[in-house]
Amino acid sequence: MKRRSLIKAFTLSASIAAMGLTWTVEAAETIKVGILHSLSGTMAISETSLKDMALMTIDEINAKGGVNGKMLEPVVVDPASNWPLFAEKSRQLLTQDKVAVVFGCWTSVSRKSVLPVFEELNGLLFYPVQYEGEEMSPNVFYTGAAPNQQAIPAVEYLMSEDGGSAKRFFLLGTDYVYPRTTNKILRAFLHSKGVADKDIEEVYTPFGHADYQTIVANIKKFSAGGKTAVISTVNGDSNVPFYKELANQGLKATDVPVVAFSVGEEELRGIDTKPLVGNLAAWNYFESLNNPVNKKFVADWKAYAKKKNLPGADKAVTNDPMEATYVGIHMWAQAAEKAKSTDVDKVREALAGQTFAAPSGYTLTMDKTNHHLHKPVMIGEIQPDGQFNVVWQTEGPIRAQPWSPFIPGNDKKPDYAVKSN
Repeated sequence: MKRRSLIKAFTLSASIAAMGLTWTVEAAETIKVGILHSLSGTMAISETSLKDMALMTIDEINAKGGVNGKMLEPVVVDPASNWPLFAEKSRQLLTQDKVAVVFGCWTSVSRKSVLPVFEELNGLLFYPVQYEGEEMSPNVFYTGAAPNQQAIPAVEYLMSEDGGSAKRFFLLGTDYVYPRTTNKILRAFLHSKGVADKDIEEVYTPFGHADYQTIVANIKKFSAGGKTAVISTVNGDSNVPFYKELANQGLKATDVPVVAFSVGEEELRGIDTKPLVGNLAAWNYFESLNNPVNKKFVADWKAYAKKKNLPGADKAVTNDPMEATYVGIHMWAQAAEKAKSTDVDKVREALAGQTFAAPSGYTLTMDKTNHHLHKPVMIGEIQPDGQFNVVWQTEGPIRAQPWSPFIPGNDKKPDYAVKSN
């Protein structure tokens, strides 16, 4: 701040204090934004990089003058993979720190935990991860994928000739709302394609589960009944022992392909990926995409990681939720500029129809009514270096269906955001 401006600010602050009011120079000069990600516990393997990406994006926006002439000031908290603590920390961000917006959560159970707080206090949350749908809150903008933007296309691919013509499906997930609801949708979808229940196996493990020996052995047995694919909604650090056990038991993608909905470049950093080559992940972005916007995005991230001396900076990678975080923060900033305000109601209105040229190579649009991004769908194949080769993708972005047509009664749900309570 220039000396003259600083003197003015302190004079004004002193005048207000003399009137018996409290006000800080910092509050006047910055816009506080909350970052709500687990930096410890079982989900830290996935969420820490989202916190760092949020900080990089905020730096990028501040370098261009901030929002409405004010710098963004990040307020970082650690809910520690503790779902009730997410609610406590979100309340703290909204009531004590007075943030204008929050970027955060990974698991659906954490999002469900904070949702009543955001709706009660009329806060604004940007949620950057694929999820099960069945929600459309006026206080949340969803920059990750709904099931029709990830899960359904992935299974359609596995059933196609290019995807291996799978006839049997082993649904393996972490035991919480996202995997269970997604698999409920997938089971109904598979039924609609003529797949019988005897050809669908469904298994869940707790967060932090580490012993996959029996489960992988059961996958091998199940696959003896016909061409099988594994649909993995395993989340967090459990992915490391799961993939290691696949390698230990010699289960290769050519025998039984695994398509993951929650494993990307970041999760594969801690694994020898050579035995996993050919296994798949379904996302809306991969680091390996060859386009000018992505090349700059990846280069900026690697430079930021080195500058900030982040853990593993020499092997820094980008992934889908990081891109969704980046897009969400920029869209919020654009909407606040359009509204000339950070008021939640005004920003919400300005977000409808916002567009952003994303690192995916597509111009993404925030839907005018359902608070979800229109996104492309991509399926990537694991390579020896831990990157993905895109083997299939949609021609363009597709509109999200938060209310899945494969869940009875959803055809009567409104196609616009309404409070959940």
